[in-house]
Amino acid sequence: MSEGTPAMWMRGGTSKGLYFLKDDIPTDIAKRENFLLSVFGSPDNLQINGVGGGSPLTSKVAIVSKSKRPDIDIDYLFLQVAVDDYLVSTSQNCGNILAGIAPFAIERGLIKPEKDKTSIKIFMENSSQVAIATVDTPDGNLTYKGDTFIDGVTSPSAPITLEFLDIKGSLCGALLPSGNPTDEVNGYSVTMIDNGMPCVIIEATQLGLEGNENVEELEKNSVLKETLEVLRLKCGKIMNLGDVKEKTVPKMTIVSKPLQNGMINTRTFIPHRCHQSIGVFGAISVATACLIKDTKANSMSIIPRGEKKLCSIEHPSGQMQVVAELRDEKIKSTAILRTARKLFDGVVFPDGETVKDI
Repeated sequence: MSEGTPAMWMRGGTSKGLYFLKDDIPTDIAKRENFLLSVFGSPDNLQINGVGGGSPLTSKVAIVSKSKRPDIDIDYLFLQVAVDDYLVSTSQNCGNILAGIAPFAIERGLIKPEKDKTSIKIFMENSSQVAIATVDTPDGNLTYKGDTFIDGVTSPSAPITLEFLDIKGSLCGALLPSGNPTDEVNGYSVTMIDNGMPCVIIEATQLGLEGNENVEELEKNSVLKETLEVLRLKCGKIMNLGDVKEKTVPKMTIVSKPLQNGMINTRTFIPHRCHQSIGVFGAISVATACLIKDTKANSMSIIPRGEKKLCSIEHPSGQMQVVAELRDEKIKSTAILRTARKLFDGVVFPDGETVKDI
């Protein structure tokens, strides 16, 4: 009988992925990539020979270990497994998969739960930054049951609070990589920003859109996708990301005035497929852009009063709430509410053949 590799399949926020302990998978990068491509069944639009669901939102990986860093509990590396390409990327964070890290760490015995609630400091290896995840642990027992709904998930679960103290310039080195709130690139007026996720923000009207188009319409718009990709490649260099042809960043976010009493309305390409909602860090970057004067997002945003602002980012599946705390007109911290659920726990099997040459 062939031996499998221990893994847990979890929903984190509005994504799904495999969660591994670091010691359970290959440490050599090329071997690790081969292993993950095989396990997920990539490249194949259906990922029929693996556990992937044929979508970037269900083709994700978390590698978790007990941290040796001072004042840190857990180290977390995120990997995006391409659906239709020989590509495994570590060039970005994922806040949705991050939502499952604290429960997984407790499930695997890396963290002992406290009574009532347990807060865990997580080092995000992709960006060398820290998040604090707080989960419900009544009487010292982890629970997934609760009354918290998030848009894009049909049933409620226990709340998971994710707090980020300083994530600006996560991959680009600066909040506004170009130094400007707005730039002209390829004839388009855009905002390039990185507060946890490198994003290029562009008004829907510049692309001949209303902003209320559904995901299926946008997916079929080949002219739009080509325009966005040419723009993305140019912006990637300006944002200190280099040649981004084989990278999953920056994301391309199309914005318009809010339609559902939120702060702003969005449609996001990640980068070649249109997101059914919006990523956690993408939402944080967009919310931040809304609060910065003269950005493409600021002029069309409905901004709440006070230093602590509830920023509701509209997306195709509903809204995502980001709490941004300002001090002296600068972002002090951001937080977001997510949920997660363990779907199955067991072992996963690669197909036993080399996927690509090492």
